[in-house]
Amino acid sequence: MEMRIGFPGGMRVDVAFAEHTVCTDQPRSAGGDGSAPSPFDLFVASIGACVGYYVLAFCSRREIPVDGIDLALHTEAPPDGKGVARILVDIGLPESFPERYVDACVRAAEQCTVKRHLESPPEIVLRPLRPGPGSGC
Repeated sequence: MEMRIGFPGGMRVDVAFAEHTVCTDQPRSAGGDGSAPSPFDLFVASIGACVGYYVLAFCSRREIPVDGIDLALHTEAPPDGKGVARILVDIGLPESFPERYVDACVRAAEQCTVKRHLESPPEIVLRPLRPGPGSGC
């Protein structure tokens, strides 16, 4: 997959891929306008969305209604207050949720691809590219 990153102004950074564009900005406290989520907020939100997808898929395969299911994601900061030390995802299941599927639903949510990549993170390589002689740039 290729994504292209653009700088539309201020502290905004856009990421385009396939037919989508994800817009980000920094909060006012970090010099941005707060016009869009920060990249880090999107990163954390992707965990919630991913867990939500696995819960939804689990329920859909078993024809269990998702009405009343309430997922909430909470972050806890480390002692120095910088970053995130722990992410908690509460999977609120309604009383109508079949008891026999509660543990299996949580196990399904544990399969979240984003979560699993954090447990065994990929290598991230940052490499400068410069136009070479005769490249026309």
